[in-house]
Amino acid sequence: MLTNLSIRDIVLIERLELQSGPGLGVLTGETGAGKSILLDALGLALGRRADAGLVRNGAAQGSVSARFEVDAKHPANAILDEQGLEAGEDGIVLRRVVTADGKSRAFANDQPVSVALLRRLGDTLVEIHGQNDEQGLTDSSIHRALLDDYAGLAKDAAALKGLHRAFREAESAWREAEAQAEQARRDEDYLRHVAAELDELAPQEGEEEELAAKRGLLQAGEKLAAAMQEAEAALHGGSGSGGVEQRLRACMRALERVADKASGQFDAALAAASAALDQAAELSSRLEETARALELDPQKLERVEERLFALRAAARKHNVAVAALPALAEDFHARIRALENQSADLSRLKAATEQARAAYHARAEALSAARRKAAAKLDKAVAAELAPLKLGAAKFTTAVDTLPEAQWGPDGADRVTFLAATNQGGAPGSLAKIASGGELSRFMLALRVVLAGRGDAGTLIFDEVDRGVGGATAAAVGERLAKLAGGVQVLVVTHSPQVAAKGILHWRIAKRETGPAKARTTLTDVSPLDADQRREEIARMLAGATITDAARAAADDLLAQAG
Repeated sequence: MLTNLSIRDIVLIERLELQSGPGLGVLTGETGAGKSILLDALGLALGRRADAGLVRNGAAQGSVSARFEVDAKHPANAILDEQGLEAGEDGIVLRRVVTADGKSRAFANDQPVSVALLRRLGDTLVEIHGQNDEQGLTDSSIHRALLDDYAGLAKDAAALKGLHRAFREAESAWREAEAQAEQARRDEDYLRHVAAELDELAPQEGEEEELAAKRGLLQAGEKLAAAMQEAEAALHGGSGSGGVEQRLRACMRALERVADKASGQFDAALAAASAALDQAAELSSRLEETARALELDPQKLERVEERLFALRAAARKHNVAVAALPALAEDFHARIRALENQSADLSRLKAATEQARAAYHARAEALSAARRKAAAKLDKAVAAELAPLKLGAAKFTTAVDTLPEAQWGPDGADRVTFLAATNQGGAPGSLAKIASGGELSRFMLALRVVLAGRGDAGTLIFDEVDRGVGGATAAAVGERLAKLAGGVQVLVVTHSPQVAAKGILHWRIAKRETGPAKARTTLTDVSPLDADQRREEIARMLAGATITDAARAAADDLLAQAG
């Protein structure tokens, strides 16, 4: 519900604060007073088109701010949450600023947003039915949802969406498996050939690194062998010179011959010589073990290189790393197994798809039947509203057409369209095209009365819904607006005193001139009316420029009838 509208420097409005509330609010004023300016200004805050012409002459910028009171479950809050925007503590505030050069900025709860997002939010909060407006109920894309809401089929429609999703997922899995099987059948010879090659190669995890290390070792064979020979020569000595061990033993024998006469002075030296002899023996043993382990065999190098090059060639052939060859081999075997088992898998997936399709079709057909039944009730209910609105010759029809099966979707098998014919025997057409002005607005009003409470918008605005009617017809329009306002906030721009008398809130829109005589400026004001002011305004609407006592009496009568 719109609770506050603040306008600054828009066309002829310099400054305006409009406080609103629940029920029916009416805006009245003489022709040309600026009622359309008020709707244009509100449209800015709702994300409608902006241009420099909307900024008041002489002002640098214009701005409009609209505050709405909504409950926690309102779709607008879901949109804010989806966009990561903070919800306001006292409702939702939409604001638009337009500069004199036509640029605009949009805000939701004082947070910058795109104009498109502002429009999304505005569409959930307000529905405007203007004289040439094609928004809201004239939009055929929402007719199916409105019919479902009217008939209480929202849960059935939501369940159908789930069944459609399950059907499409099952069908997708089946089609994908079919495509894979077909591809596998085309590639069967290739699959088996590659699998056999990889099986023969038998790549192992980590094998490339191990072979590369062995290759490096074997490639250094000559240098390693020379180093070993040099080490052994240094340890054991050349011919006639004796090795390290022989020299250490000779050293020990020399010391041992006189050790008993040295009073223990040679003990430490003998221990050191013994330890050195042991280490020399250990070194000799290690050199022998290393020589045996190296196996510096040129033929072994050739075998290692052949294996390593074979692995790398296979990896290049399949455009993978050598380390991925074992997994690649398993993948080819898995595809061969899938090929061998594809008949059973495809049969299972096809059966699951048919089952999901049958469940979806059954629910879609049941929903279609319910929609047709509800359409007849809706047509009857709208027809009952048309005659009092001076549309007795008109006919409203809810067309529920079955789509070709290829076009069935999450919402079912139906295209739902609201059609109307304004003349007896005339062919029905879409609501947006059958009429303009007040006639279309009255159709919207009849529909809205029947569908009251079914939409998201908490504020409905009608621009001159009573255009071209008067007397009892205008009174009927007022009664239906008041009835509609029992469930949602309704604001109506009207020239009809019968409609104005039904309002709970009443504002008068008027122009005034201000400024010095040679530089007069015209401004539009919107003033809330108290009881006495309402009486005078309705009397003016009845009598024109000169308000008579008879007009005041007639105004009193209208207000009394309105309660």
